[in-house]
Amino acid sequence: MQLTWIGRYVFSALNSGANESQKQAATRRHVVNRLFVILLAVVASSILAGCGGSASKTVTLEAAPSTISITPGGAPQAMTVIAVPANGFSSPVQVTLSTLPTGVTATPSTLTLTPGTLGQIMLSVASNATPGSTKITLTGTASTLTQNATSILAVGALPPPMTSATLSNTFFDFGDNLVNNPLTQTVAVVTNTGPDTLTMNPVLTGDASYVIVANQSCGATLAPAATCNMVLSYDPSVASAPNEQNAVLNMGFGDVSAATPQTVSITGTSAMMPTGTVTATDNPQVALYTMTLPFPGSMTVQFGPTTGYGLNTWSQSTDTAGGTVSIFVAGMKASTSYHMAATVQFSNGITATDTDHTFTTAAIPWSFNLNLTTTTTQGMTPQSGLELLNPLSGVVVTDLSGNILWTYQDPSDGKVEFMQGVKMLQNGDILLNIGVSNAIPLQGSIPPNAFVEIREVNLAGDTVREITMNDLNSELATATCDECHVTLQTFHHDVTPLPNGHWLLLANTLKYLSSTTTPPLTNAPPETVLGDVIIDLDQNLQPVWVWNEFNHLDPNRHPMSFPDWTHTNAIIYSPDDGNILVSIRHQNWVIKVDYEDGTGDGNVLWHLGEGGDFTLAGGTDPTDWQYAQHGPSFFSPNPSGVFSLGLMDNGDDRLFPSGVTCGAQGAPPCLYSTVPVFQINETGKTATLTFHQIIPAAQYNLWGGNAEQLANGNVEYDLCGVGSNSYVNEVTQEANPQTVWNMTSTGVNLYRAFRIPSFYPGVQW
Repeated sequence: MQLTWIGRYVFSALNSGANESQKQAATRRHVVNRLFVILLAVVASSILAGCGGSASKTVTLEAAPSTISITPGGAPQAMTVIAVPANGFSSPVQVTLSTLPTGVTATPSTLTLTPGTLGQIMLSVASNATPGSTKITLTGTASTLTQNATSILAVGALPPPMTSATLSNTFFDFGDNLVNNPLTQTVAVVTNTGPDTLTMNPVLTGDASYVIVANQSCGATLAPAATCNMVLSYDPSVASAPNEQNAVLNMGFGDVSAATPQTVSITGTSAMMPTGTVTATDNPQVALYTMTLPFPGSMTVQFGPTTGYGLNTWSQSTDTAGGTVSIFVAGMKASTSYHMAATVQFSNGITATDTDHTFTTAAIPWSFNLNLTTTTTQGMTPQSGLELLNPLSGVVVTDLSGNILWTYQDPSDGKVEFMQGVKMLQNGDILLNIGVSNAIPLQGSIPPNAFVEIREVNLAGDTVREITMNDLNSELATATCDECHVTLQTFHHDVTPLPNGHWLLLANTLKYLSSTTTPPLTNAPPETVLGDVIIDLDQNLQPVWVWNEFNHLDPNRHPMSFPDWTHTNAIIYSPDDGNILVSIRHQNWVIKVDYEDGTGDGNVLWHLGEGGDFTLAGGTDPTDWQYAQHGPSFFSPNPSGVFSLGLMDNGDDRLFPSGVTCGAQGAPPCLYSTVPVFQINETGKTATLTFHQIIPAAQYNLWGGNAEQLANGNVEYDLCGVGSNSYVNEVTQEANPQTVWNMTSTGVNLYRAFRIPSFYPGVQW
């Protein structure tokens, strides 16, 4: 019976190897071999007993396999035990185990074996058991017999846990940096995408300019599904430009596959912060600040009478490494020392400030003594900024206290020429026209040495570009645009820059008119008439569109000063529809012309004023229309449809209702000026007075001037021709206007005056 049981066990062991690992198969073969040995011993014992041998009865204890390998926390393994009888031994055998290592348990802990039968003990190893090999002794006891068997328990080390991780990038460029400027950036984000804790040992090698910012970076471990940043500081001590400074960050991931990316290549370029230079210009109150930037970036200059500065220029930039940036520093009083320093903003976000420089301005030319005084009403605050003044002899910019900060003198001898139409351009330059008085073409030929040109100048007073009247007449002679074939006399009054870089010039021309000419002159003797022309010059100063008043207006309407028929003095552009408004002083009209950004046919769309296309509301017709007006401007964000328009109503030839005799007792004075603001309804053809300040007759403004709405909602206007004086007022826009600020020029007429934010487009002082 015993032999049959053992044989079955061996047979079973021989045929149970499906789907097992190599290690498990080896163990099984070892057990089978051992059982064969035991089987042979039992057979031999039985044969000897059957032959009537006289040997004493005994038993032998055997264990298999000889070595049992278990992984901590792994599946339990069986140890097979057999008591092999000899000479007919048949007593039960009690089997016990020696003390087991910590973490190892046996089930069952003891066995009772019938000689010739097999028993099993299952050995389990806890996950925290210490790896190593231990000899396990099994002791079998039967009556006075004691037998031992041994097996080796091998507790193996746990296999390393496998996890996975990702890096957000394997390359990071710090870009450009300055020497001794610590630049801190997150160069990569680590994500543990596996089920187990990720171990890390970040190491940085390469250029010593880079260091790991430990308190902001990943630690030694990262929990599953968590992320952490690797933050590096780039603090170069020497310049490398144009070469790069390189390093490699190795994350030292543990327990990840060999294919897992875990390095980040680091690069950057460093240079020394340059020192700027400050030089004088042809303008006594303007300095030129220049820096060569090692990397692409922008520069702004802060300046003032102390190192507290207080004022700043606009920002100018270069998009190339080693590019030079120059800024004119304007806004300084004459004969005064100033401090200035440039702040540089590089394209990658780092900033640096140049060392402080000093600059002393020179004296103002004596010819610009405008005898200015200013007053501010107590408790009121004027709109901040500067005041741009246009005396006919040049250009002057002052602060609101009347201190002269910038000047540009008429380059002519000033005997017959005027400078007018001064505008600040979006590039920081100044546009102006220089021409002779309107009366000269009617009186005779223009002197051959007279300055007649449109000029763009920078803050240093240098001419950037210009076109003379002779040059323009030559261009018009060969131009192909409609109405281009006209001979011009002089530039005058205005020049308007457009958003597309074009300039609209205002010039005039002479034409002999009679009853048989086109246009016909029927209500006056034949004579030479002076009319105006608008010329559109493109960015190359080529004429591309011309509007000639002789082709669009009736010369038989001439309410004042004929044959100086129109005496146009302003052009304003409407960006809504691309058309233009034209102020025609000697017609008492502001008209709208179909310009359409150079594609319009030039037709007059409407006439605003006495005898025009609109019905006056909120005032007395005809008295409260504008007369001999100057300087209109938009008072609403939209310049078409329903919009607001303000202007200087000089009032030279004002009309009064029938039955009203101006100047009589109880009647209004004949000569007085007003500042009206009309709400224009282009569709309904109504003009409603929403503001109407009537200027006292003692300040009647014979000529010149303008009106504009300031950013704070107040109205500023220039009473240019009050005798030889001018008065510039900022007033509240209400029914009873209050004067907020006043500037008076004694002995000098200011053709126009504007409040500008500063010398720099987009910068408010």
